[in-house]
Amino acid sequence: MDKWKTIWNKIKLFRSLRVRIFLIIMLVGIIPSVVMRHGILDNYETRAVTVRMSDVQSQMKILANHLITYSYMQGSSSDVINAELELLSNLYDGRVLIIDRSFKVIRDTYGISEGKTIISEEVIQCFQGKSTSKHDSVNGFIEMTTPIVMTGTASSQNPNQNQKQEENTVYGVMLTSVSTDSIAMSVEIFSRKALILEFIMIFVILGIAAAFSNMLMRPFARVTQAINDVKEGFSDEEIKVSDYVETEHILNAFNQLIGRMKMLDESRQEFVANVSHELKTPLTSVKVLADSLLQQPDAPVELYQEFMVDITNEIDRESKIINDLLSLVKMDKKAAEMNITSVHINELLEMILKRLRPIARKQDVEVVFESIRPVTAEVDEVKFTLAISNLVENAIKYNKPHGWVKVLLDADHQFFTIDISDSGVGIAEESIEYIFERFYRTDKSHSREIGGTGLGLAITRSAILMHRGSVKVESVEGEGTTFCVKIPLSFIG
Repeated sequence: MDKWKTIWNKIKLFRSLRVRIFLIIMLVGIIPSVVMRHGILDNYETRAVTVRMSDVQSQMKILANHLITYSYMQGSSSDVINAELELLSNLYDGRVLIIDRSFKVIRDTYGISEGKTIISEEVIQCFQGKSTSKHDSVNGFIEMTTPIVMTGTASSQNPNQNQKQEENTVYGVMLTSVSTDSIAMSVEIFSRKALILEFIMIFVILGIAAAFSNMLMRPFARVTQAINDVKEGFSDEEIKVSDYVETEHILNAFNQLIGRMKMLDESRQEFVANVSHELKTPLTSVKVLADSLLQQPDAPVELYQEFMVDITNEIDRESKIINDLLSLVKMDKKAAEMNITSVHINELLEMILKRLRPIARKQDVEVVFESIRPVTAEVDEVKFTLAISNLVENAIKYNKPHGWVKVLLDADHQFFTIDISDSGVGIAEESIEYIFERFYRTDKSHSREIGGTGLGLAITRSAILMHRGSVKVESVEGEGTTFCVKIPLSFIG
């Protein structure tokens, strides 16, 4: 368990933006310095070897000319040439072999291969006039060959030899081995110094990375503190941290959320106040009526009956408000269960309208149903019926004498629509956006006369939204209203 906890803490640590900024700055600083150190050292070593090869090759070409000049290849011994060979060998900490045209070593500065025959690819290429050079970095030496060539007509220094020698003829090969220990030592010294400098740079970069990561994260720390202050209730003002565009976006969204929460809180308080008022009003009326009867013990039976009818009506109104509230609470539950079944919408609408036509006849309102095509959809029959019943019932109740209500059903390949139109009193333009709010009434006196609770449209909207549908309203005051309900044919869970 402790092992997994440790692993989780490490993972959580690397999820920190501060740590990620620190690592990015550190890597951006360290990686180039490491690459640059290796690149400079490698370039220095390559350059040093190239320069050493060039120097040695130049010296060997000068020596080759001297060998021709002093006829060293004809077997003559020259103290001058031998001295030059020893000097070059000591100067470059190397070895020089002079090979004649029969591949025989006629001079070895180490004195161990004289008289021996050497045949190699490099020597053969050199006899063909091609100089070669090779750097053996593992064993630490440079090996090169230099042709001994007559570059022009030259007279022999021997007075007895006056014959002209042919131009560009290879008379022999100088095989030279030069140590690169001094170069390797210089590279090692530079590497140690560069490594020390690199460690110093790493510590400086770590400090800079820590400082920058802290500096860059300060605005987010202020954002966190401000949000915590709001959470603890120490502040209710808008938060502003404008250091970065990102913090502005975050806080704009948070401020909008806070504003929305305030609106919800105000709405909740208003809802509680409205519920208290709506529930209290019928009870107050019942109490007034009951007190009036108690104060008139000899009141006639007719008065008792009249008051009892009023009390019964107030109790029915109280019961309706409570039932609507319970329906609304059920609709508000996100986890509310939907009993989805495949329903023939045409038949269901016919049944709803059949149940509401007696109310329409009392109001002298004609109810008409028109179906463009048969529609079968996946709905919760109870909730769908409640929503449509509320809309049609409102269209009947808020209608004019001799008015009409028309229900139109249509569908496409994805949705079915129900348009409920009436010739009623209509809704004021400024009230349209509020009609789905709980306890909102456009005409409170008229609503109370017809028994409205102000919850019907809120229940309707909740039921339609639970079906992933939508409801829109168009109305002209004094002319009528049209509600358009749009619901998917297949329920989207």
